[in-house]
Amino acid sequence: MSQDDYILNDHNKDEFPPAHTAEHLLNQTMVRMFGCERSSNAHVERKKSKITYVLERKPDRKQEREIERVMNELIAADLPVTYEFVDRDNLPESIDPSRLPEDASQTIRLVRIGDYDVCPCIGKHVRSTSQIGRFELLGTNWDEHQHTFRVRFKVIV
Repeated sequence: MSQDDYILNDHNKDEFPPAHTAEHLLNQTMVRMFGCERSSNAHVERKKSKITYVLERKPDRKQEREIERVMNELIAADLPVTYEFVDRDNLPESIDPSRLPEDASQTIRLVRIGDYDVCPCIGKHVRSTSQIGRFELLGTNWDEHQHTFRVRFKVIV
């Protein structure tokens, strides 16, 4: 079945697929490196993107370089980006249903990036990670009071 055979939520964004797919990889990288949750505060654009995570402590410069290294390694791995449609009552255990919008359709589209990441999403993506280009970490900001770590990046296609 194709995506047209399912009733999904309307989508009002026009993502830049390489940056949006990089967002998925970055979310999973942060989860694996720092044990945090996926970001719920992302602004992903063609020229520059920013994503905020809640962390226990501020990452050091070595960890920031490691984020960039891992991201470019994943991109170079040419992981396939595939889709799967599931009923929202039968989500895989790794998917937190509380993160779905209240008005989410009964059918949920899962986006898989190789064996690295799976996430519900209705946005636009590349077909494989090598189409993302190069991930460049532009900078970070740490808010000590709220324990938020903002990552600014761009992808160079």
